[in-house]
Amino acid sequence: MSEGLFDTRLYDYELPPELIAQQPMDPRDSSRLMVIDRKKKTLYHDIFRSIMEHINPGDLMVMNNTRVIPARLFGRKKSGTAIIEVFLLGSLETDQDRWKALVRPGKRVKPGTFIVLENGLEIEIQESLDEGIRMVRFPEGTHVMDLLDEIGQVPLPPYIHREDITPSLYQTVFAKEHGSVAAPTASLHFTESLLERMRNKGIQFAWLTLHVGLGTFRPVKETDIRNHNIHEEFCEVPRETAFLVNKAIDEGRRVIAVGTTVVRTLESMKDESGKLRAGKVNTSLFIYPGYTFSIVDAMITNFHLPKSTLLMLVSAFTGRELTFRAYETAIREKYRFFSFGDAMLIK
Repeated sequence: MSEGLFDTRLYDYELPPELIAQQPMDPRDSSRLMVIDRKKKTLYHDIFRSIMEHINPGDLMVMNNTRVIPARLFGRKKSGTAIIEVFLLGSLETDQDRWKALVRPGKRVKPGTFIVLENGLEIEIQESLDEGIRMVRFPEGTHVMDLLDEIGQVPLPPYIHREDITPSLYQTVFAKEHGSVAAPTASLHFTESLLERMRNKGIQFAWLTLHVGLGTFRPVKETDIRNHNIHEEFCEVPRETAFLVNKAIDEGRRVIAVGTTVVRTLESMKDESGKLRAGKVNTSLFIYPGYTFSIVDAMITNFHLPKSTLLMLVSAFTGRELTFRAYETAIREKYRFFSFGDAMLIK
């Protein structure tokens, strides 16, 4: 492995702003699809609804059923009038009343400050953690998820500037398990009718959960990517999914990960023999070039932010040279990028 591949600058690129998708395609499966063959090193242009032509009966599609929560809360300081945003990132396993959060404007909110939310509930902003993250305490016994359903707002990435995006557009059609603060974007392309056609073709499905956190999308700031500490994300593999994946491996059928979140979960939960185990874990696995994959044979993913850990994961799976050839082609052919953008099938 060349030492040069660990240089963060190699995962940067210039993207014309007009290529950042501001809304999903309608219908969702009418987005474009770039099919990348790693062995032949070829690129093929298609439409997402035609993805079945590139997937075989018996292939196992592994999907992330996480659901984006309305994690943005707004209120005012108890002693003032300025509007404060509290963006919840996740609760502590040992204390469900304490949550990690981003607070804006953070400099105006000192530890010990109480924020009065829109419904009158008071929360306390506590100590600062790494990278601007704060600890927030809710009154004891607060049902935080119910509170979010009442007054919370679904967060959209900062590069989406439209204000008329309804929350349902930022959820997958199979979203189930509450916990993400960002959508598993590769799954946004699927419609109910497409899933049904795939089942009728004999394509199999399995489900797992990874709750997407903000750290996934933050750029790597270290000069050497190996020095970057990726944020933990909760993931869970059910017993049925582990059984289906291991059966596909034993029978030589492809395991296709729908999204980098699924890749990260599958590779985090593999055992020493390269098989998938069931269970729950807070994963801090950072996949970059040089990583050896054990579970995943193919993956579906979107076009990712420069210098992001997601782009590095794709480069590890595809090879950096082929990945950037695909990105250069996508820019030239005016593909749509990021959360609401177009997709790749890498096989």
